[in-house]
Amino acid sequence: MNAVTEPIDNLQSLTSLTVENATAALERGFAALKAGQTAFDLRHVLTVDSVAVSVMLAWQRAAQQAGVQLQLNNLPPALQSLTKLYGVCSLLFPTDVKLDTDGVAYRNPALDEFSPVKAPESVFSKKTQVGDDSAHHHH
Repeated sequence: MNAVTEPIDNLQSLTSLTVENATAALERGFAALKAGQTAFDLRHVLTVDSVAVSVMLAWQRAAQQAGVQLQLNNLPPALQSLTKLYGVCSLLFPTDVKLDTDGVAYRNPALDEFSPVKAPESVFSKKTQVGDDSAHHHH
């Protein structure tokens, strides 16, 4: 398969973005950017880990350095939840941050990512109670 003659595939053939293929994915993204591509279609990336976010951020930085706006399109749910988890939605998708034109301070949903996540108390208390349960059982 000759990569030179093959049309740019928008990274559509990428099916995972994990530690195993991070370097290859990075290179492909950089090559696509060099070739003038400014939108990556990630609909087929179904296997991801925390490295995926780093890779996407690196692509964004490379695009900024090249003076272009990179669009990451069709992110599968796994990838979307990772970007939310790491609070980098607004870094990866700057175009989504639409502030009100009058400068009225409406709550910008993109900023929610940065507020601390409060897990329900029950999650922690249930886990800690497991060990104490034996006290309640009469042998």
